[in-house]
Amino acid sequence: QVQLVESGGGLVQPGGSLRLSCAASGITFSIYAMGWYRQPPGQQRELVARISRGGSNVYYPDSVKGRFLISRDNAKNTVYLQMNSLKPEDTAVYYCNTDPPKEYSWGQGTQVTVSS
Repeated sequence: QVQLVESGGGLVQPGGSLRLSCAASGITFSIYAMGWYRQPPGQQRELVARISRGGSNVYYPDSVKGRFLISRDNAKNTVYLQMNSLKPEDTAVYYCNTDPPKEYSWGQGTQVTVSS
C-alpha cells in the first residue's frame, strides 16, 4: 500500500521560505518520477515541480520557476521542495505523488499559508 506523508508546511510572511518533505513507503521509490502538487482554496490541484527518477531532470511551471527547488534522496525514499520568495498566491495545500500521480495514493498534504 502506497503511503505518502508530507510535512514542513506552516504560516510564513511574504518573501519567506519553507522546506517541505515527503516520505514515501509501499513503492519502489527510485523507479518513479516524483512531483509536488498544490491545491489553492477553491481551485484545482496543479503540478508545481517534477523530478526524474535519478534527480537529474527537473521541471517547474513559470509560476514558481526560480523560486522553488525540488530534490530527492532515493536512499531515504524522500522528496523535498525548497520554496523561497514565497508569495500570497502560493497559499495552498501541498502534496507529493508520483508523476503522473497515482490517484489512489494522495496523502493528507501540508498547508502552506503565505500572509503578513
